[in-house]
This record gives sequence, structure tokens and C-alpha cells, in this order.
Amino acid sequence: MTSSANLRIDPALLEHLREDLAEADFRVDAVRERLGALAADALGREQSLPARRAVAGANDSLGVLIGCFGLGLPIPADTLGAALPRTGVTGAIALRIVEPHGAHLVATCDLRPYGDDLGNCWWVASDPTEHARSEPLPVDHVLGIGGASTTLASWTPRTPVARALDLGTGSGVQALHLSGHAETVVATDLSQRALRYAEFNAVLNGVEWDLRPGSFLDPVAGETFDLIVSNPPFVITPRAEGVPLYEYRDGGAAGDGVVAALTKGIGAHLAPGGVAQLLGNWETVAGQDWRERVGQWVEQSGLDVWVVQRDVQDPAEYAELWARDGGHRPGTPEHEALVGAWLDDFADRGVSEIGFGIITLHRPTSERAPFVDLVEATGPVASPMGPAVAAGLAIRDRLAGMSDDEVLDTAWRCAEDVTTETYAQPGATDPNVILLRQGGGLGRVVRLDTLDAALVSVCDGELTARQSLVAISGLLDQPTPEALESGAALVRGLAADGLLLAD
Repeated sequence: MTSSANLRIDPALLEHLREDLAEADFRVDAVRERLGALAADALGREQSLPARRAVAGANDSLGVLIGCFGLGLPIPADTLGAALPRTGVTGAIALRIVEPHGAHLVATCDLRPYGDDLGNCWWVASDPTEHARSEPLPVDHVLGIGGASTTLASWTPRTPVARALDLGTGSGVQALHLSGHAETVVATDLSQRALRYAEFNAVLNGVEWDLRPGSFLDPVAGETFDLIVSNPPFVITPRAEGVPLYEYRDGGAAGDGVVAALTKGIGAHLAPGGVAQLLGNWETVAGQDWRERVGQWVEQSGLDVWVVQRDVQDPAEYAELWARDGGHRPGTPEHEALVGAWLDDFADRGVSEIGFGIITLHRPTSERAPFVDLVEATGPVASPMGPAVAAGLAIRDRLAGMSDDEVLDTAWRCAEDVTTETYAQPGATDPNVILLRQGGGLGRVVRLDTLDAALVSVCDGELTARQSLVAISGLLDQPTPEALESGAALVRGLAADGLLLAD
């Protein structure tokens, strides 16, 4: 099954539509207020009934637009015309964002507001979401704003750059973000329908992108960029008869081959100092650590690599998630067949777990050995994470070029969001557990021994780590060389994730 016709690109009509949407206050905060917290939260969980009840029979422009473009409700022609006074019913039909159904109009797309923490407000058109359909998604479905896209947007550094690439742009969500800090934005996708939506969204939001069709990095052969972002089709899908291959999530490779290939090959398209930010899945067999699996890819990349695993699922959880994502309802024969195909596929390859996370790659500007940092952080993190990623890359780059002596001869200070927690047995005079807790960033919690805790307690930017450790080792009657060695390793780890800072 495939989707309906593409939208029409008419700059004059899209300018009218942009003005109508702005005048109706069709914005993220206003939509939430209009629906109410209960209905808005339910809609975020893909439960649309409370939202439909909230806008049933609405005559206000905002309620009408939510019902039409967010929920797929049929709207009387004169009511929609009043909500879009410049575009009008004729213009909306001409843009192919609605089509007549008797005396009513029904949206052919999902159109919703979207914003960022910098105060930008955009509108994103995509194919109708699952709750607006009564059947599984078509294989050429063009995804709009989802959890993966917002995760990638949150983790991407917003440092100003000359050239940026959105690899596998879909409807253009990442490209919208890039438009705020990149002089030139190139966006690619294998799907012609996706590129049509991306073009529609670019014109609707008054921005310009260089849109190119093609598979993965083929459209940018021989070119380099300062920033590459990608929410690639990373879903691990069985290559079995009867399993639908969705363009937005299935890259055509077996297992985790798509993410592996991008991790290994994207460095050829990074300029010196350039950063690539990817989402991905990776699979591990019984007894294998995920770092071993991903470590094989990053070693071949030749780049600085920082990978954060955010979630882990077993094969049954993974199969349920992606069968449901395509609109297949639990309890139906189709759903059971799909889940079975996933389970068989994982079993055939001995897969026991599937990880999800963020891969950050960096091309150094100087000749040195690349750093590799593979960590797990499944708890809450800062939002947005982009500033922490930018700071983390900068300090990791600096640390990679420093010897242990240079680390020890630097004066470090604790970040303002760092606190210490101590735990002791009742009646004890000394704590038996000391934790260093980070309030932002990755939310790291580090258990310290006595030497570590003493060092951190005097990190105020005045004394160097060496000066502190020499004094502390004497007080604790510990060998100074061993204290310096362990202290250098501790400082490197804490500084990399922003718990310790240096001027």
C-alpha cells in the first residue's frame, strides 16, 4: 500500500497559509492550552479521544485547525474557510492539504506547530499519523514530529556552522533546526515523497534548503560538512516475506547494518573539526557487551567517538514496538505474524538485546589518537542536551591532547550543578558511601573513595590537581605516585562529562 498524492508547492499560497496559521495562534503552547493538559498529554500518548472531545464542534480558528490537521476530523467548508481567511477553501484544496468529502473537508496531511527552546516556531506537514487512520501505515509513509526526531534535535549542538547536512531528512524537522545556525543546509532523502514534504515545509516556513534525492551519502559524494545530523532508517527489520519495509525506518540492510555503515563511513564527509550526530540501534548476542559491538564500528571510523546508550530492549519488546509503530493492532493475525517474524530473525542470529542511543563523531583538527568514549546513561538527562554535547566534545578534544602530567598541572573546579552525598551506618563516624552527583548533562553519579572525595572537595580552581593530591596523599598516608595516577584518571573522567571544569 502506498500513500496519496503529494502536496502542491505554491509560494504565494503557502505565504497566505503561514500568515493564517500565525494569526490563529497555531503554536505549541497555544494548542496545549486550547486542548487542556489532560487531552494534550493523552494525545502525546496517541490517545486522541480526549482531544477530539475538546474540539468537537469548535468554531474558533485554533480549535478548527487542531481538529482538521491534527486529528483528521471532517470540517464544514465554511468553518475551515473562516479559520484560513487568506488561504481560503479554494487555496487549501489547491495546496492539496485538504480534499472535499461532501459538504466537509478532510485533511490529506498532518500539519502541526513545532518549536524549540530558542523560541522558534515552525509548522511541519507530514503524512497523517496513526490515530488519524483506520488501517496500517503505507510503506511510503512520511513521518512528522516523533520521539526520535525530538531526541536528535535535543542532542545536536547548535554551534554556528557554514555547511550542515541533514541525512535522510524526511519531512525536514532537523533541517528546520539547522536553518537557525547553518549558513547552508543540504538535505537528502531516498524518498521523493519525503523530499516533497520537506520542500513544502521549507517554503511554508520561509527557509531555503538544498534538497537532493538519493540513498544515504550518495547525493553528497566528494563533499564535506561542518555538521551532519541523521535520524536514519535504523530499525532492525526481518528480511522476510510479508514483512512491510517502511521507507522512513527501514534502510534495506540486515540487522544493524545501516548504522554500522554510517558510523564507519561518515567521516569522509566531515570537515576538520566537523561533528556528526546520529541515532541508532545495535544488537548484541548473549554474553556480548554492547561496547564490543559498537566499538568495532567506531574503530574503523578513525574519528573521535562518543556513544551514549539510552535504552535496551529484549527481542520481544523490540518486535512489539515496531509492529505497533506500523499501525498493526495486537491480537490481529497480521500483528502476530510480524512479531513472530522478528522473533525468528533475532533467534536465527542469536540476538539477545537491542540497544538504542546517540552516536557523536568528531574529526580532530590536529594529528592525535582519536578518543573513544562508550557510556550508558538510561536516566534523565539535560534538556536540551546540545549544549552539554558541545561542551563535552570540546573538553574531550582538549583532554585527548593532554598528557597525565598536563592534567595534573591544571587547576580544576567543580561545576555548579555538582553535589556530594554521603551515607553512613547508624552510629558510624565516617561515611561508607560517598557519591558525586551531576544535576545536568548526563546526570552522572560517581562513587568516590576517600582520596577521590578529598580531591574533589578542594577543586576550586586555585590549586592544581597535583598540588592537591600530593598534600592529600600525605595526610592519608598513601603512596604519592599511586595517588597521582588514580587522581589523573578520575579528573579525566569527571572533566569529560562536565563535573570538573578548567579555565
